[in-house]
Amino acid sequence: MPALVMLVLGLWRLDRGGMWRDEAVSFQVGRRTVPQIWRLLHDVDAVHGLYYLLLHPVLAVHPGEVPLRLPSVCAAAGTAALVAALGSRLVRPRVGLWAGLLYAVTPMAGHYAQEGRSYALVAAGATAATLLFVRAVRDGSWRAYGVVLALTCWLHEFAVLLLLAHAVSLALARTGGRVWRGWGRAAAAVVLALLPMVLVSRGQSAQLAWLRAPTAETAGGLLRKFLGPADSVYWVCLVLGCLGLLRLVGRRGELTCAGVALPVTVVPPAVLMLVSQASPLYVDRYVLYALSGAPLLVACGAERVMGAVARVWSGQPAGRPVPRPSLALLGVFAVALSVLPRFPLLQLDREPGARADDLGAVSRAAGRELAAGDAVVFVPAAMRNVALTYPRPFRGTRDVLRVAGAAESGTLYGREAGVAELRRRLARLDRVWVVGDRRLLGARWVPRDPVERAKVTVLWQQFTGREEAVRGVATVRLYVRPVSAWPPSPPPRPGRR
Repeated sequence: MPALVMLVLGLWRLDRGGMWRDEAVSFQVGRRTVPQIWRLLHDVDAVHGLYYLLLHPVLAVHPGEVPLRLPSVCAAAGTAALVAALGSRLVRPRVGLWAGLLYAVTPMAGHYAQEGRSYALVAAGATAATLLFVRAVRDGSWRAYGVVLALTCWLHEFAVLLLLAHAVSLALARTGGRVWRGWGRAAAAVVLALLPMVLVSRGQSAQLAWLRAPTAETAGGLLRKFLGPADSVYWVCLVLGCLGLLRLVGRRGELTCAGVALPVTVVPPAVLMLVSQASPLYVDRYVLYALSGAPLLVACGAERVMGAVARVWSGQPAGRPVPRPSLALLGVFAVALSVLPRFPLLQLDREPGARADDLGAVSRAAGRELAAGDAVVFVPAAMRNVALTYPRPFRGTRDVLRVAGAAESGTLYGREAGVAELRRRLARLDRVWVVGDRRLLGARWVPRDPVERAKVTVLWQQFTGREEAVRGVATVRLYVRPVSAWPPSPPPRPGRR
């Protein structure tokens, strides 16, 4: 049932009519040949290399927004089922049912289920590894745990923080030396397997230069995302989660639900936030996999509350079991009620504006403005992602600063002319369409890259902005030289505003 609910919510309005910038990167890289993808990973985005390679055969069947997002939908459905399996194994089936359903209706899970990036797959792999961890503690077989966690870390290297969470769980369970040795060998194998990725990605750390150190508000915001942004749901889940912690430590050598769920929920985000105080690395999607622990804690708390209420209501003594079907159905009904305050959030998240930007809308604006022969400049070069993802509006136009295409150069957005050549090329133009970031063009920030700085400087000094189509932070704007410039600008084409 949790997998089915997550699948339905994931497929609901899956085609939003536009990709945002990170999805667009997945789309255009996934459509390259395997040698081209391999060449790109030596320069940038090595951390997502395995995901791009897995996405390649999917997009080869049918390139589009829905196929791009389908792996994430399926992975999210699998994660909901795995959360349910964890609750069933650690407590009882009804707790697993509630936890899986809570995961499925959490807006954060639904958000990344509909995103063409690797994070939903990482969450599925990490939850599977946690389930295998629980099994290995009981039967001593660690091979599957190590293999699954190593593959998950290759989908995103920060999944390695799950090892620390599992170490805390072993400490809370006070397991013996045999278990620690088995886990230690598996953990060492995971770390060794990840070393090549770490060495390569360290050289590409400039990709994270835009991050800032997280604050206490960041931690509070993540907790709200884990438990539910709506106040009514958040406070109820928080209380139930605290009740779920009452049995944090069980008998010696025994893993409790809270002893597994709490470290998974807290340790990876906390460690990444602490490290980010010195070197910012934290983004909430990097620790999406930690979300799987929160519904387990809430379900454990609900089990305590419902068990106590049912005993009082029925007048049964504490030692006698409470009828299971009635409690299970009552919990399912409570989860269904929790969807009501979350529904507007779930609905809003399926709008294109819920993402950082909408390249589909930018491309449609460009299609209304651009004509064959028009000169186009992308500011910054990453805005060329629009043309790479939605090429139709840009057919016949001149990308005046590009010197090499993205795939052939082994880069994400292609290579552009240097500063001197850039100035020469723009000097020959009287009018140019700019697809750019409004903040940069509006002088709200100055780019560090000299080529990007030269673009903005030339546009400010030699051109005047005229027609504009705005879509969020992106703009499609016509720049023309002043009328006193020679040769004069050609008259506007018929049909232009």
